[in-house]
Amino acid sequence: MPNLILILGDQLSESITSLKGYNPDTDVILMCESWEEMTYVKHHKKKIAFILSAMRHFSETLKHKNYKVKYIKLDDTKNTKSIKGEVVRLLKKQTFKSIIVTQPSEYHIFEDMRSWENELAIHVEIRQDDRFLCTTSEFSSWAKDRKQLRMEFFYREMRKKYDILMKDNNPIGGQWNYDMENRKPPKDGLNIPLPYISKTDSITQEVISLVSQRFDDHFGDLEPFYFAVTRADALQVLNQFIERRLNYFGDYQDAMVQGEAWMYHSHISFYLNCGLLLPLECIHIAEKAYRNGTAPINSVEGFIRQIIGWREYIRGIYWLKMPEYADENFFDAKRSLPDFYWTGNTKMNCLSQTILETKQNSYAHHIQRLMVLGNFALLAGINPKEVNEWFLVVYADAYEWVELPNVSGMILFADGGYLASKPYAAGGSYINKMSNYCKNCSYKVTKKNGLDACPFNYLYWNFLDHNRAKLAGNPRISMMYKVFDRMDTEKQATIREDSEIFLVSLE
Repeated sequence: MPNLILILGDQLSESITSLKGYNPDTDVILMCESWEEMTYVKHHKKKIAFILSAMRHFSETLKHKNYKVKYIKLDDTKNTKSIKGEVVRLLKKQTFKSIIVTQPSEYHIFEDMRSWENELAIHVEIRQDDRFLCTTSEFSSWAKDRKQLRMEFFYREMRKKYDILMKDNNPIGGQWNYDMENRKPPKDGLNIPLPYISKTDSITQEVISLVSQRFDDHFGDLEPFYFAVTRADALQVLNQFIERRLNYFGDYQDAMVQGEAWMYHSHISFYLNCGLLLPLECIHIAEKAYRNGTAPINSVEGFIRQIIGWREYIRGIYWLKMPEYADENFFDAKRSLPDFYWTGNTKMNCLSQTILETKQNSYAHHIQRLMVLGNFALLAGINPKEVNEWFLVVYADAYEWVELPNVSGMILFADGGYLASKPYAAGGSYINKMSNYCKNCSYKVTKKNGLDACPFNYLYWNFLDHNRAKLAGNPRISMMYKVFDRMDTEKQATIREDSEIFLVSLE
């Protein structure tokens, strides 16, 4: 009797565990485009087009290799609009011994699938997703009895486990972390390579037309479309990064330049998160570049840390703390997300530039997300639910497992310090140091107060003042409270007044 093998839209890998033991004579693979998943938040148009095109191309790859694939398109008149609906529809047509699926990456899908066996009266085998390098049980064991979970210590154990940048059980170069070398501000004359731009074939063009017609009210620009949608093209993106960008990635990974959305970053998170690339192959090719002398240790270590350290750590936090993690709100932040997060219509140039690039590309690099968009949301006291939804909507690499811990834990400190040791709050001087945005801004970054002062300057101090009861005991920011307390009462009052005026204007 055949098995029904279900492959989800972010499991586009031939090595996915659900395909192990596939019987070409009997088994059937089901892939379906789900209206429910496309619209439970109103995803960026380019994100939808990327996922659907990648799914369709992967289906064609499987068919060419003689896999039996039942593929349900979004505009199929019989589409039930949900993954479970399509499973039920197929079960009514054909008898299967069991349903086999690799564990979904998102909690709500996983919880639904756990009920299928009783509800559908068929054995459901949910297999571990071995594309990740740390299982959820391994992470849980590591986290046990730790009051705070620090990524750095997790990262070191992962380096040892996989023998990455190691020699005689010690880190190559004598350091685990070269982050202090990876904070250079941008300089004039940087020769930033163009990003990878794919050629749109007939499958992608069909998807673009579909998205244009059916998702016209969603956020973002649909074209130009440049994402890789096949494994072969995703490998080209990876190789192009190694050859053209890795050398300077470390130095300028925190830098922001107006008009340069892509900088020296790798742009592979889209493909890692949907399965077109695998973590270890990305790590090994970067490590090889270091050993061959074509890329420096600070760049290679920084890149590898993002994958084997941060990515795995974030996923571990997600599965360890869900579903309660989605409701964390340590600062009791209640302000609504400002409209300019959708339009870019704000006089704050750093925000405007980053939002407009997000609208165009469904992408922004990690410092834009953390220290511009996220920093503002933190200082302004924006409701974590709304911030999380925005990040999930707008970025093509965003799935809840990676978005939620990054936003609630790293950006908003909404978990009260479980993930991060301090809030990532900063005034305008940080953005001025790491970008050239301030040169073209309506506000003056050097002014601390007044109508033309950079709002980050007074919002930073107002945030600390407002949340003193919850933060004063944090050793990493206690010095800033001493600085605030040395200000005269008039200056403190001005900070509060300027902040109140600005925050009211958001509403």
